[in-house]
Amino acid sequence: MATGITTRHGRGCPSRSGGKCDSPCTPAYEAWVWDKRAAKKIVKRFANVTEAKNWRGDAVPAARKGVLRSPSKLTLRAAADEWLDKIETGVVLSRNRRPYKPSVVRGYRADLENHVLDDLGGLKLAEVTADDLQALIERLSQKTEDRKALSGSKVRNVIVALQALYRYYRRQVMVDPTHDLDLPERGGRREWTGTPQDAKALLDPLPFDVRAVYATAFYAGLRRGELRALRVRNLHGLDGAGEAFIEVEHGWDDYAGEIDPKSSAGARKALMPETLRLILADHVKETGRNGDALVFGRTAFDPFTPTFLTDRADEAWTAAKLDRVTLHQCRHAHASFLDAAGISEARCDRYMGHARHAVSDRYRHQLKGQLAKDAKELDDYLNDRQRDNVVAFPTGAHTGAQPSETASVSQAV
Repeated sequence: MATGITTRHGRGCPSRSGGKCDSPCTPAYEAWVWDKRAAKKIVKRFANVTEAKNWRGDAVPAARKGVLRSPSKLTLRAAADEWLDKIETGVVLSRNRRPYKPSVVRGYRADLENHVLDDLGGLKLAEVTADDLQALIERLSQKTEDRKALSGSKVRNVIVALQALYRYYRRQVMVDPTHDLDLPERGGRREWTGTPQDAKALLDPLPFDVRAVYATAFYAGLRRGELRALRVRNLHGLDGAGEAFIEVEHGWDDYAGEIDPKSSAGARKALMPETLRLILADHVKETGRNGDALVFGRTAFDPFTPTFLTDRADEAWTAAKLDRVTLHQCRHAHASFLDAAGISEARCDRYMGHARHAVSDRYRHQLKGQLAKDAKELDDYLNDRQRDNVVAFPTGAHTGAQPSETASVSQAV
């Protein structure tokens, strides 16, 4: 047998007392390398000698370089509890070296508790295999008498939590079981393919305060948490003097309150086209708020409740016989509007708060006057003053009105 590899026979095999291996015995093969730092062997068992040799061929140089460690004795449940506690106290950071959002941590904990740890929590961290996780994926995707089948997106979220956990413990496991799994399709996308005229038709029947929220999502692309945390001082040029834009500084979490944006790119200047400026100016005037007061809060310092907002919007759209749209879909629509207005992809990402990691992005900076120019380009598109450059969108059949029957966005203000 090769150096560092031993054969392990069954307890009843005659070979253990000097005889020959009999036919019922299926020997296993143990490969080992020496961990100099821990002063002990790192051992792994395989079903055939070829796999044992291949692993040892990779493990020897890894152990020599100090990147191979003895397998962790932590169970998956203990490792998850330790990891989540460190995330909540800020010891463990995300891949972009920022604290995790509180909602992300709650999601990780719920997904692991509800879908993983009851089945696999008792296994040692290093004992969980890709086959175990593939079987878990299949169980979660199938309907049973006790449980509904999870959507493809939800199953993927469960695996994302495990991937983040194993990324943290990557030096304590020899093989990452979350790598190269067969995952289900994500399912339906939450995009909205209407035109600016369709957006205007949806905004028209809304109460003035609800209308301002959805207009900001449609025309500035803010996330729901960013809308909840938006303050009057973040609305620059609201009186029409100087450059008009929205300064996005924070998001809002139901439990943690005001939080930092999703990434460093989330702190940004978002466009405020003239169409939106007029809507927001009227909204601020009607509410009488200023300074640090929340623009859309149920009070000056308490954010709006999303379910209450959507219930009021749904009531108005039902009365007008229009299909509902979510704030997230409004944000998707804004991205389409920016593209149709001819604004470059890099600047679209900047205004939307998307994190970009290309090297060239480190050298791109906003030119003086570019914000105002892009805001005008967007406003021209929204008000159909760019007839030669308009990108055709599917007609808004779901709004119950033909494009010829809807007024321009400018008429709404």
